[in-house]
Amino acid sequence: MDRIAAGVRRFQSEVFPAKREIYEKLATEQRPHTLFITCGDSRVDPEVLTQSDPGEIFVERNPGNIVPDYNLRTTGGVSASIEFAVSALRVQRIIVCGHSDCGAMRGLLQPERVANLPAVSHWLDFSATARNRLGQEMAASHVADPMRRLTELNVLQQIENLHTHPSVIDKLRENKLAIHGWFYEIHSGSVAAFNEKSNQFEPWPQ
Repeated sequence: MDRIAAGVRRFQSEVFPAKREIYEKLATEQRPHTLFITCGDSRVDPEVLTQSDPGEIFVERNPGNIVPDYNLRTTGGVSASIEFAVSALRVQRIIVCGHSDCGAMRGLLQPERVANLPAVSHWLDFSATARNRLGQEMAASHVADPMRRLTELNVLQQIENLHTHPSVIDKLRENKLAIHGWFYEIHSGSVAAFNEKSNQFEPWPQ
């Protein structure tokens, strides 16, 4: 706790005063422009990656940056975050960001790694389609980096799942929402974004 306490003191004495005006404006409302869905991995920091100030991005984090299909009977925190960000906060875009060396994707690729973690195993079932698609690709041709490809396919699956959420469907129909898929490489700091025209993840921004 000493490390955390020192961080809070530094925030209060240095960081907060430097951005006092921003925090005062945020005291009663927030108007983020983007919903950023990413993994809970401690090495992924959305605000640092996007160089965003407080109040600019609404972040939803969970193992594997997963978006379950919309089902009101079993809806949970992820669905609630999406609905609130899209319908109440009216974000202009959603970014689904996977990353290199993702433990969730490793568990998806090698289920024996999470066999003794029943909650994790159940959660990863929401990404089963991505694993199946990887298997199909590997059966048809050589896949140079199965882990990276699985992470990319998982991002694309979660984007598909977003299209089952009523709030997302409504805003897309009104042309008031855009959805983007990213792959973030931790050791290089690079970002690749999915290009629908080329059907590939390409370096971004160019």
